[in-house]
Amino acid sequence: MKAMKLPKELQSFLKAAETSTDETLVFTDKKRPVAALVSLRSVDRESLALSTNPEFLKIIKTSRKEVRSGKTISLEALEKKFGIASPSKRMERTRKINRSR
Repeated sequence: MKAMKLPKELQSFLKAAETSTDETLVFTDKKRPVAALVSLRSVDRESLALSTNPEFLKIIKTSRKEVRSGKTISLEALEKKFGIASPSKRMERTRKINRSR
């Protein structure tokens, strides 16, 4: 990601992006979107980095396809497959151990 100071000529765009926190300014060329300007006032660096990372976006896209096609697995099935007790079951076990002491 590159950062640069916004030229004076584009300051009005910056003001528009800051005032419309829920909207994105889209720049077009011959009616086709070519760039976007988004206010980052309420965005943390990690969210920004992930939202522009092609590898992360590919993972999200693949995951959404799997969910749409029904390729999901329940939490209970995962716990059983990996032999992990759910947090509530672990808490019960911890309470029993603590009571016996």
